[in-house]
Amino acid sequence: MKRTFSFGGDFEKGNSDHSAVSGCGVCMMNTSWKEEQHPSFIHFISSFLHANSYRLNFLQIAPDFIFNNGGVSVAFVFITNWDCHASSSVFSRVVKLKRQFGHLYVVVSVPTKEQNYSFNSLYFKNAMEIGSPTFVPVCDPEMGFEKIVKIAHARGTCKRQDIISMMKLERKRSVEQMEYFIKVVTAIPGIDKHDATVLAGAIGSIEAISRASKAFILENTDLSMDKAERIYRFFRDPDYYLSPKIK
Repeated sequence: MKRTFSFGGDFEKGNSDHSAVSGCGVCMMNTSWKEEQHPSFIHFISSFLHANSYRLNFLQIAPDFIFNNGGVSVAFVFITNWDCHASSSVFSRVVKLKRQFGHLYVVVSVPTKEQNYSFNSLYFKNAMEIGSPTFVPVCDPEMGFEKIVKIAHARGTCKRQDIISMMKLERKRSVEQMEYFIKVVTAIPGIDKHDATVLAGAIGSIEAISRASKAFILENTDLSMDKAERIYRFFRDPDYYLSPKIK
């Protein structure tokens, strides 16, 4: 059955396909929040987390939930039954928490049209900044918690992808630096790409090669005496490195 909310768009009742998300993270639940919920709902949460490979801990934390997945922490305020008479305290708490957490979401269960209308009206009446933090209206608490887990998982996935992108960028830079290194070293007469690769592995940077003695080059590489002499002279003898290089 599809249910429509004017504030958050269309939401469908979440199914039981636990394979939709894969956690391997940690969920921290506010112990005070837990005491306010029906035991059957806590059992549902525990089972859902277990099915998605999350560890559940009960702590005295400021938000209702904090998820750590993929190295990123995501905080949640979870209103399982919207009460218009308590709206001021809810919005005040959200404003305070958004200053403490970089990733904060507010999930609100509004099962009736009246509650949904009340939530929409009070949201704007309290001058909340749209998207800061993001509010997620849902049909019921079970759907709400499923969305919480999916949001936490998505944040963790994005973090991992960022790390992979950074690794790819670092590798690209490393390749570019190696290409530059080879270009410089092979400018020495008689030194080829293989020799440059050997020097990079055995001695390191161009600066280190420029300071290396002939004996050090011969001791640490398989280069010949003639090539060691060429490298040594190239970095020390102006008459040699400024002379025309004809191959």
